[in-house]
Amino acid sequence: MITFTPLSGAARSSQTKPLAYLLQVDDVRILLDCGSPDWAPEPHHTIIPEGSEEPAYYWETYCNALRDVAPTIDLVLLSHGDLAHTGLYPYAYSRWGLKAPTYTTLPVQAMGRIAVSEDVEGLREEEDVGDENEGKPKLDSDSMDLADGPTSAPPPKKDGKKGKYVATLTEVQDAFDSINTLRYSQPTHLQGKCQGLTIIPFNAGHTLGGAIWKIRSPSSGTILYAVNINHMKERHLDGTVLMRQAGGGVFEPLARPDLLITDADRTTVLTSRRKDRDAALIGILYNTITSTLSSRSSLLMPCDASTRVLELLVLLDQHWNYSRLRYPICLLSRSGREMLTFVRSMMEWLGGTVSKEDVGEDGTGNRQANKRKRNDDDADEEALGAFALRFRHLEFFPNPQALLQTYSSKDPKLILAVPASLSHGPSRNLFADFAAVPDNVVLLTGRSEDGTLGHDLFEKWDDSQRADDKWDKGRIGSNIMMDGVLKLRMHHKVPLQGAELEAYQEKERAAKEKEAAQQAVLARNQRMLEADEDDSDSDTDSDAEEDEVRQALEGDLMDIDGDNKEDGGRRRKADRGAGDVDWGIDGDEGLTKQFLSYDIYLKGNVSKSISFFKSVGGQTTRFRMFPYVEKKRRVDEYGETIDVGMWLRKGKVLEEEAESDEAKSYRLQSLAEEDARKAVQEPPSKFVSSEVKVQLACRLLFVDMEGLNDGRAVKTIVPQINPRKMIIVHASSDATDALIESCANIRSMTKDIYSPAVGENVQIGQQTNSFSISISDELLASLKMSRFEDNEVGYVTGRIVAHANATVPILEPILTTPTMEKTVVKAAAKPKILGARPASKLPHSTMIGELKLTALKARLASVGVQAELIGEGVLICGAGAKGNTGSESLEDSVAVRKTAMGKVEIEGNVSDVYYTVRQEIYNLHALVAA
Repeated sequence: MITFTPLSGAARSSQTKPLAYLLQVDDVRILLDCGSPDWAPEPHHTIIPEGSEEPAYYWETYCNALRDVAPTIDLVLLSHGDLAHTGLYPYAYSRWGLKAPTYTTLPVQAMGRIAVSEDVEGLREEEDVGDENEGKPKLDSDSMDLADGPTSAPPPKKDGKKGKYVATLTEVQDAFDSINTLRYSQPTHLQGKCQGLTIIPFNAGHTLGGAIWKIRSPSSGTILYAVNINHMKERHLDGTVLMRQAGGGVFEPLARPDLLITDADRTTVLTSRRKDRDAALIGILYNTITSTLSSRSSLLMPCDASTRVLELLVLLDQHWNYSRLRYPICLLSRSGREMLTFVRSMMEWLGGTVSKEDVGEDGTGNRQANKRKRNDDDADEEALGAFALRFRHLEFFPNPQALLQTYSSKDPKLILAVPASLSHGPSRNLFADFAAVPDNVVLLTGRSEDGTLGHDLFEKWDDSQRADDKWDKGRIGSNIMMDGVLKLRMHHKVPLQGAELEAYQEKERAAKEKEAAQQAVLARNQRMLEADEDDSDSDTDSDAEEDEVRQALEGDLMDIDGDNKEDGGRRRKADRGAGDVDWGIDGDEGLTKQFLSYDIYLKGNVSKSISFFKSVGGQTTRFRMFPYVEKKRRVDEYGETIDVGMWLRKGKVLEEEAESDEAKSYRLQSLAEEDARKAVQEPPSKFVSSEVKVQLACRLLFVDMEGLNDGRAVKTIVPQINPRKMIIVHASSDATDALIESCANIRSMTKDIYSPAVGENVQIGQQTNSFSISISDELLASLKMSRFEDNEVGYVTGRIVAHANATVPILEPILTTPTMEKTVVKAAAKPKILGARPASKLPHSTMIGELKLTALKARLASVGVQAELIGEGVLICGAGAKGNTGSESLEDSVAVRKTAMGKVEIEGNVSDVYYTVRQEIYNLHALVAA
């Protein structure tokens, strides 16, 4: 049985973002996506309940539901690398116990890490998110609970937390490091509680590495999760694999699933052609940039940090190279360089027009001029993608202050700033100053989330357009001149000064004195305990051993010169690479080395020695050659000496492996505290909020660059997939009704279409109990198996036997036992009448699979039988397909018809063609013999 529950982003909902759904297949609970909302909505979109000072955010219901189900999740699947699909995963992983195995593609892991890191860092620099772990670590119970293992429950204080659930940078890195990555079309057979399930990702388009998830269950069939897909080819991405580019139709492995989970957010939208969108975008850029010589205006494009910004960068770079523009393209993002570095290392995931020859640098090898402008320290110039995505006109800036230090506010430039919603960060700070300058242009490329400044500006632009020029009518609107006053609440982080700084320092001083007093009390108690111990154990031998152990631990053993003057020997420590073993040197050679040390042959009487052996002519002089010192191991009366340091290091390793999770977390926390003490302390600061009135004087334009399917594509693709059941998510009420109405007009489309609200459960199918049995060797040898997709199917009849020494029941063949003869009194025989015996039903075989006439036509062509499709659902095979109308040709013709679902008729004379066609139909099915 399948149970589906939307946690957020349901159908018929005003808030379609973020996306998070709970899918339960039998006993396995799967979380599909784990997105985060925009944590900084505009104040006029926030409701403050009566009797409360804190606002009630719309995401509280979603976060509470996710917190409750997180420890029970068995599997997590992430489809895209933006905040709407992966934003809340690090927080749930670190704080709410979402430790289930997580799968996604490699680009989604990288892009999601960058997007979430950019978001949380921007929020934490502007406002207090109420995180007690931020700043200096604390050795209290709360901080220790947060460091517990996967089985530990979240602390009660965090369960009651309200407001903004923003993770730390360390938590983001740890969460995304734990994700398992897959390639496209890579089947993965899960183990453990998820045993029996198979997951396969397919290309979804829209974002780099975006995935359509195919989940195959032996009891519930095939489930297809496809949200935010794009069938159109873009500059840096290919379209989704769901639609075949050549010949049309649906990709065969994704056709006819038992359940399709898809979105309908843009069902009512008619997207303009890509040519028109690009012309409008380039037109406004050209008009703005070329007019800068007189008006000195600039252009601001809010964008995301990782996914859709790539399409904009490729488009702008191509236009800049073609038009030979020299104006800078400024990207305001802390992770801009890191994002492009990741993308260059994943060239095999890119598509569209991106290649090593036609994007970025032109491949001429002239990099010297670009190094002065970009000054990026990339060390992968020879790696794959070294010439692709090398944007010569792009410059990176971490914040608006760095931009103003390089370019004046009056210099013409194109600015790409994150985030796209204008809710916080560089884009919001720039907009406050940018919008007040006449002739400046703010260009929106997305609608942003409801309640944000970006969405408010989009609605302002859309309301000013004519009815035929609305954004969802397939046309490009015109820019509007904004006027009036806009009130913006700005958040900043400022250093403490004056009395506030003195109060903070006094508080810190008091805390340090209190901690020092506690440490002094602990040290005094320790000394008192040590004074009661017996001191007789600390003799000279133990002191020497302790000194040796201490030196081995510290790794500070130095070379020790021997004091024995009789042999003049010298001992020194061997090379560290030989395992820290001490080597002894022969005394004679050591004495020789005291006088002279050289590595060349010397002539003359510089250094001579008398050989021990005599020659024929007496003793001869032997010149010293290249010296060779034979190193000998230091031994004692029991053999080779023991290397104490080696055993101590081995003991440390064994202790680390054997220590518990709590001890390990405490040790890691202690190391983190030490690193925090060594790190440069940030000056004490505070968060301030201010309300700014902006006099609007700039122009505003919207161009749809979201890269998603429009209503025509959705209404075409869904019927071709032809699912047996369908669930609609991530859509407004109008879009949901439009897709349901479109599917209702198609006769072959399923009528089982569900559109659950947030928290509503949809149950599909029945509860199936599965059991494991073992087939005996005798019965297995008699089975006839037929292959269907990735499974083998067969018909078996047997008797289940449970042996005392076996944990799994065994299926054995049924043995016929002789029956005892019974005495029967014969009655008067009745006359036998032909046909009087009751009819008995004969066993019949079962064919599993669905016949596709196009596949049958291809198989017949491979065996030399010509076939043609005539009409709907009819395939003519044999001589009739060649156009012959003679009687002989009709006798060798066979017609194959699909009359209904699961019913096929073969009509024709008994001939070789007939049996060939029938055999090929059998081969396209799994035949289960009775």
